[in-house]
Amino acid sequence: MPDHLHFLAEGANSRCDLLEFIRLFKQRTAFEFRKARSRPLWETSYYDHVLRPADPIEDVACYIWCNPVRKRLCTHPHEFPYSGSQTMDWIKRAASGTSWSAPWKTPEPV
Repeated sequence: MPDHLHFLAEGANSRCDLLEFIRLFKQRTAFEFRKARSRPLWETSYYDHVLRPADPIEDVACYIWCNPVRKRLCTHPHEFPYSGSQTMDWIKRAASGTSWSAPWKTPEPV
């Protein structure tokens, strides 16, 4: 996405630290970006959403992967040059659709 990043991560063990992961990720990517562009890459803060056991991880991944299609940046997820993992059969999965919707975009129940 031109103005934001989605990624799905899972800690390797119970000691994994999301805050430290984000700090290091932003630090290392910003360093390389700034060498090429001479301007900041990231905002100071970030938004996270922790998945619950009932959240279907494959649907969440598919939602993220199909984001460029919803934003009309491409017609198929695999066409977007900055797509993530190509190691799973996402094309079939994406074609079947997903029932998962982002909680931050889902209207609150009345």
